[in-house]
Amino acid sequence: MSIKGRLALTLVVVLSALFFLAPVIKPDLPQWWGKYKMILGLDLQGGMHLVLGVDQDKAVNAVMERLSQEVRDSLGEKHIRSKRTSITELSKLNLSLMSEKHEKEAQEILQSDFSQFELTNLGSGNFLLNLKQEEIDEIKRYAVDQGIETLRNRIDELGVSEPTIQKQGDDRILVQLPGVKDPDRAIDILVTTAQLEFKIVADGKGPGTEIVYQKITEKGTNKIIQQNEFILKKRTLMTGDRLTNARVRIDSQFNTPYVAIEFDSKGARQFERITGENKGKRLAIVLDNNVYSAPVIKSKISGGSAIIEGSFTMDEAHDLAIILRAGALPAPLEILENRTVGPTLGKDSIEKGFLSMLIGGIIVIIFMAAYYKFSGVVADIVLILNVVLIMAALAALSATLTLPGIAGVVLTIGMAVDANVIIFERVREELRLGKTPMAALDSGFNKALLPIMDANVTTLIAALVLFEFGTGPVKGFAVTLSIGIIASLFTALFVSRLIFDISFSGKKISKLSI
Repeated sequence: MSIKGRLALTLVVVLSALFFLAPVIKPDLPQWWGKYKMILGLDLQGGMHLVLGVDQDKAVNAVMERLSQEVRDSLGEKHIRSKRTSITELSKLNLSLMSEKHEKEAQEILQSDFSQFELTNLGSGNFLLNLKQEEIDEIKRYAVDQGIETLRNRIDELGVSEPTIQKQGDDRILVQLPGVKDPDRAIDILVTTAQLEFKIVADGKGPGTEIVYQKITEKGTNKIIQQNEFILKKRTLMTGDRLTNARVRIDSQFNTPYVAIEFDSKGARQFERITGENKGKRLAIVLDNNVYSAPVIKSKISGGSAIIEGSFTMDEAHDLAIILRAGALPAPLEILENRTVGPTLGKDSIEKGFLSMLIGGIIVIIFMAAYYKFSGVVADIVLILNVVLIMAALAALSATLTLPGIAGVVLTIGMAVDANVIIFERVREELRLGKTPMAALDSGFNKALLPIMDANVTTLIAALVLFEFGTGPVKGFAVTLSIGIIASLFTALFVSRLIFDISFSGKKISKLSI
């Protein structure tokens, strides 16, 4: 490529870098331009660090409750009435039939439809269903994996940039949220289980009923100021797993917010059937064992929609909608560790990190200029350009800059200098062999190409592996290291040679300052 072609390409790269760096230098740019910016990680801008424990036993128990209901329903469809079903220990279900004459038929149904159980016929119409160990293990794994996905959906709704959500051990989830301004609200949204259930309000206490309360809290303090008692039928007619949407709406009559929910097609048919079969009764809407409302069913409700009313503030209604849209957690979460990193610490980390980079850079610049003279100045120019390109790439990709990421930048400064040192030493060898300055430059760059490529490509592969398998801080290091390697290859092999060619173009060089 000609000098003009290489100069044009370099100018395009430099101008592009300045374009992406402009919002970092001048924040009050148009919105479309301002979206290109470096995002500071938790260790730099502050935020939340949570370790959440997943109650896997509760997940197993919830599945057992559902399977217990499915066993009763499956037998009921064949007109086989069960006298009692009870869950004992963690994974054992005892079943007693009303009549022993259906024992054989019931056993065939259980073996056919419920293969996840090990079935034992105890005689006299009694069965023991023991959940298989592989099923238990799968439920526990799912509780953590699905918990991660649900948390990710909720955090996306919160608008947190570059969160870290990952499995830690067998039953823990690590969550890091950079820049969170309201930690209490974030915690409430994350740890709320969001088990939405629809149950019929019973006429009075009796078998198959339970007492659930409606908790009314004081706005602003969340202090419970009133509890209304509801007697509900234990059987859950419908759950929130059929929800497709949840939005905040305003009641035009009372100007109060409520949450409008929508079901998928199957959920819509199910809700229509429930409301049609229970006209005149009250349908309680229960979220995490708290009754939000219990309206009277006046007629069959079709169309697949319902509303959740309560003494909401706008923020509370909005948070409830976020939780419902993201879906329920398969198991309760317990906060095992909660640390808040303040912005002061982040500011201090940034200042110290950039100070170390600045001091290291100045020392390298002075050494290169003193030792390699004019060639050292060329190396210093491409070194500064190298840092500019790294920062521009981070802004263009909206990548997260962490403290280890700053360490990656410092490391690439050393690697960029190393590439120039290899080139310059090759050129010196060629000069000692008696070649002319331009011939020595050509030969030095050509001979240094393969060693530089080998060293940088192997380091790049290592950085990509770190990015793929590393955690948040390690990924931050890998990102800046990868970008720095690519930038240093471009500046050391392409831009530095261009500067030499422009400097010596049309001149007869008898001596090379190197």
